[in-house]
Amino acid sequence: MDFGAATPLMWVIYFVICVAIVFYIGEWLPIQLTSAGVLIVLMIIFHFVPDENGEQLLGPPALLAGFADPALITVLSMLVIGEALVRTGALVHVAHDILHLTRGSGKRALALMLVFASALSGFSNNTPIVVIFIPMLQSLADKLRLSASKVMIPLSYAAILGGMTTLIGSSTNLLVSTSLVNMGEEPFTMFSFTVPGLIAAIAGLIYVSYIAPLLLPERKDMSENIVNISGRQFLTQLTIGESSMLVGATAQSGKFNFLQEVNVQMVLQGEHAELPPFDELTFSAGDIIVVGGTRKKIIDLLTRDSGLYSEIDLKPGEKMNTGDSRDEKDQQVLVEIMIAPYSRMIGRNLEQINFRRNFGCIVLGIQRRSRMMRRITENRLEAGDVLLILGKRKDVQLLDTNREIVLIEGSTSELPNRSLARRALVAMFCIIALIATSLVPVVLAALSGAIAMLALGCLNIQQALRAIDSRLVFLVAAALAMGQSLQVTGGAEFVSQAATAIVGTAYPTLLLSAFFIIVALVTNVLSNTAAAVLFTPIAVNMAYAADVSPVPFAIAVVIAANCSFASPIGYQTNLLVMGPGHYRFSDFIRVGAPLMILIWIVFTIFAKFYYL
Repeated sequence: MDFGAATPLMWVIYFVICVAIVFYIGEWLPIQLTSAGVLIVLMIIFHFVPDENGEQLLGPPALLAGFADPALITVLSMLVIGEALVRTGALVHVAHDILHLTRGSGKRALALMLVFASALSGFSNNTPIVVIFIPMLQSLADKLRLSASKVMIPLSYAAILGGMTTLIGSSTNLLVSTSLVNMGEEPFTMFSFTVPGLIAAIAGLIYVSYIAPLLLPERKDMSENIVNISGRQFLTQLTIGESSMLVGATAQSGKFNFLQEVNVQMVLQGEHAELPPFDELTFSAGDIIVVGGTRKKIIDLLTRDSGLYSEIDLKPGEKMNTGDSRDEKDQQVLVEIMIAPYSRMIGRNLEQINFRRNFGCIVLGIQRRSRMMRRITENRLEAGDVLLILGKRKDVQLLDTNREIVLIEGSTSELPNRSLARRALVAMFCIIALIATSLVPVVLAALSGAIAMLALGCLNIQQALRAIDSRLVFLVAAALAMGQSLQVTGGAEFVSQAATAIVGTAYPTLLLSAFFIIVALVTNVLSNTAAAVLFTPIAVNMAYAADVSPVPFAIAVVIAANCSFASPIGYQTNLLVMGPGHYRFSDFIRVGAPLMILIWIVFTIFAKFYYL
């Protein structure tokens, strides 16, 4: 290989891309800030470092064109359409029908639920599909007496597998297609890679339905990890009245002498929560104490201090029942909720939200990914955070109608206004038909569909704007700019020549297989969108260097970039199920790595006989 062909500008671009990848993986800065920094650095480099002829290879308009790229507009439009389907309850009605069909069939019920989730993901954004199916799979797991940790990762993987079967199944697929257009190649059609994607998805679904649950550990609910009570003990909240003996009392060595016989779990002063140990904490009238203890101990405490007021208590571990019994509406329950993507709560803490005042419930703990958050009222919430809450049954049931959160209790409540649901489904089917028949460009069909959802009243403009993920916007724009930089500086061609020199061109299947596994590994430490954009120009150049069609190499990028199974940071749906399933990073490696290898083997064998 001739290293003399590498120019100084090429090495500079390699360095910028490597630094960007490190920052994306490390998450030291917000994705938006890192992406904006990449764009600025590239504009500076191409402004002051011309090519050998003294010309500017890429100007600001070209580098910033990613913000108006048709693929990005399509992806954002599909996010709006997906939000409309969620807001109208269209997908919820479909999912409930699916759940009804699966009653009483054990493991086959779980498999059928995953298959349907995967099928829906082929024609809609994966994120709302996973959000909708989380409480339903929780309900199914309860009926099968399974831990939620046995079903949540399979749900995320099923959605990812379905997303690799059609052009609109994933943002990755659309970005690969638009990158091909930028290189002068033919774009993908709706079903260009459905055959290899479907074969890979079928193999993967068999694995996630029957093998993955066996590899996943049993994990306790957050209530068992946070609430330090056992036996015949109960959890209740006590309000300190003006006449209580606790007014003015201060903790000594982190404990309160008057409360020795009960376990103090939390003290809520206004919207601010204090957790044990309670160093130098002083009680005031109006404070709420969450305690655990036997019924007798709690009654004795209330008898000794007539200024303490108690709510109706609950035995920990009791599941919420959505029945309308008037006798039970004031009963307290422990439930878990998840912050939904694009929720207005994201970026705000519980004190700013006034959570207790607005929702009538107390947050006992927050789990983010695999970590329990210590300062629960001060930490800003993120999508996928799971909150353990204590509240009256009637207040918790009201939460089930709030689209900002997901109640992880398998509620069977139905959303109102089925007419809007029908409108949304009809609009979605029309969009799919337009894209499938190629009557109009994909971006036109998607954008028209998003506008139609607004015009039909399926969602309002504020809800549509919240559905647009700014992180995705900046990441895609930066990735497209980096991909262009690789192409114009010869970086993509240089990498492809290096790869073919190492592997050789005599065995295209071996070259394709090696390329696939590299992309699959990178997508698990970088985002799948960035991996797709960066590797597409390399794939095309590699195919031409091996004197074969670029189609199988481009399809390899699509499927491999979707193989984000071995890491929770590889894809958003993995992050969403991490909290409800109470997973650790190692769980994704244990279950996801074999699935990634399985898809790699299946695609290699298929490509050998179908393409090469």
